[in-house]
Amino acid sequence: MTVKAKGFKNSKAGTYLSIGTTAFGAISVVKQARMARKDNDTLRLIDAAVSAAAIVTGLALLYRELKKLGDDDVLLG
Repeated sequence: MTVKAKGFKNSKAGTYLSIGTTAFGAISVVKQARMARKDNDTLRLIDAAVSAAAIVTGLALLYRELKKLGDDDVLLG
């Protein structure tokens, strides 16, 4: 039986992990944009741009959450 870390999602470590995974998703968006440019596929290029905007917004929200946590980190004490 596994034990979940309580409060991990609302901790600095959890937020850093979320930032990393969100930023890692940017790699696939860059690949999608490159393929769309190569194939002159406007619809895929628009999709890549919208996905990139979603990633930027997600990172901004996570950064704001990280700043809000401040020194009140559950795991660091």
